[in-house]
Amino acid sequence: MTTLQKGDKAPNFSGLDQDGKLHSLTDYAGKKLVVFFYPKANTPGCTAEACDLRDNFERFQVNNYALLGVSADSQKAQGKFKDKFDFPFPLLADEDKKVIEAFGVWGPKKFMGREFDGIHRTTFVIDEKGIIEEVISAVKTKVHAAQILGK
Repeated sequence: MTTLQKGDKAPNFSGLDQDGKLHSLTDYAGKKLVVFFYPKANTPGCTAEACDLRDNFERFQVNNYALLGVSADSQKAQGKFKDKFDFPFPLLADEDKKVIEAFGVWGPKKFMGREFDGIHRTTFVIDEKGIIEEVISAVKTKVHAAQILGK
């Protein structure tokens, strides 16, 4: 779905998290950044994915990674999702889809025989200099941390 590839400069995004705090690419200079896009807070696949990342959060920190979840949910929905599962990373409430569209993960999808526009579950691993190191479009929600960290 996305046209971004390994070696491309990551989009210089900015967006508000569940608490109204602004996050942008430049905030993460000097760290590796995992930006994971998911369709909807509190749905089974999205919960499995985010909980796997939460459960492996220490491994990410030890390896100088920051994590940032993104969906088109409202700040309130993102806040409830974060609190319910005690996520140690922020969730952007990208209701106007500026970040989602900058990364090219919005488009036509099929689910249970119907077509609609939505977020394609995709993860971007961005290096310390803002260059995309990896694009994961075949996300395995229950073992996503292993997909990113390679273990």
